[in-house]
Amino acid sequence: MKVPFSPPRIDEKIIKAVEETLRTGWISTGPKTKLFELELEKYTKAPKILCLNSATAGLELIMRYWGIGPGDEVIVPAYTYCATANVVMHCGAKPVMVDCGEDFNISPEKVEKAITGRTKAIVPVDIGGYPCDYDALYDIIDKKKHHFKPGNQLQKKLGRIILVADSAHSIGASYKGKSSGILADVSSFSFHAVKNLTTAEGGALCLNLPEPFNNKDIYDYLNTLSLHGQNKDALSKFTKAAWEYDVIYPGYKCNMTDIQASMGLVELERYERETLPKRKEIFDFYSAELKAFDFFQIPEYESEHKKTSYHLYLLTIANVTEAQRNEIIKKVFEKEISVNVHYKPLPLMSYYRDMGYTLKGLDVSKRKYEQEISLPVFFDLTKEQQQLVIKSLVSSYQEVVG
Repeated sequence: MKVPFSPPRIDEKIIKAVEETLRTGWISTGPKTKLFELELEKYTKAPKILCLNSATAGLELIMRYWGIGPGDEVIVPAYTYCATANVVMHCGAKPVMVDCGEDFNISPEKVEKAITGRTKAIVPVDIGGYPCDYDALYDIIDKKKHHFKPGNQLQKKLGRIILVADSAHSIGASYKGKSSGILADVSSFSFHAVKNLTTAEGGALCLNLPEPFNNKDIYDYLNTLSLHGQNKDALSKFTKAAWEYDVIYPGYKCNMTDIQASMGLVELERYERETLPKRKEIFDFYSAELKAFDFFQIPEYESEHKKTSYHLYLLTIANVTEAQRNEIIKKVFEKEISVNVHYKPLPLMSYYRDMGYTLKGLDVSKRKYEQEISLPVFFDLTKEQQQLVIKSLVSSYQEVVG
């Protein structure tokens, strides 16, 4: 391909950091992972952060901790990656799928209409790195307090629906001066290979629950839960005569390794200085070039109160059918330019369709999906490649639509 979609930034700094970690012997969870957690806390201002093997693991751990299960409902956007709803299914609860707005993010108005006495959590997704309207969501949660029926002491202690942000795309984004990671009660970042900040695979759960909750205590419990319920991790057992441990819960295995964390530490150190400015430069170039064509709708990625992390450039092609969009993508690929689609609404996926989910009431999600193309954005994308993307996209549109 002349232009790939989203290759990771693997340079000598990353390679050296991984090599140094390998030479220490700490290749599973150890000092680098704990340091990465502390640096992430400084960056986001989150009270406590637990590093894990994925954002998905973080979402599921908090669902399990919160006691969400059969009979409960969790509101999620239909316009998202499957992980957002899958974790709800894993817990035996019901994902309630609602429509998005024109910015691709969950519609607060549709969330309000979907709340019932069974609703235990709302999981907004910062699609493409652009924050949701968190004030509106909290206002709705407060307004609906009288509907809330706690199922256990933790839920009773909070006294309302918990807001759990799927922030897989949005590390580095901000909303009203606050960074992603502290915009909800709990947030989960992804450090997957295609993300802005990668650890190959990985994620981080940001704990931001209000008083009287103690986020450090929750961190300790979830850390144990992520290691089969073992009350000591490898680092704790490394001290003299500290071999003995107990298993206090049949937990899971989803910890982050020091190899991953060593990559994350390099990426985080240069994230504000190098990564975000470069991605913003690409976004701004695309927007400046594409605004000359009335058949392209430039994505919203900055406003008075919001700033994206510049993860996905979600371009809408106005007034095309799904078949035309697909043919445009085919033409672009024939020119050796890699593009993508984010996302196929969950009711179109076989599993959820077979479960009885449909696109009824999801008109915006359906239209956005049918007309969306994601353009390449990555650190090493050159100006010449960016120009090639625009040229190929425009000519492909003209070949298909005229």
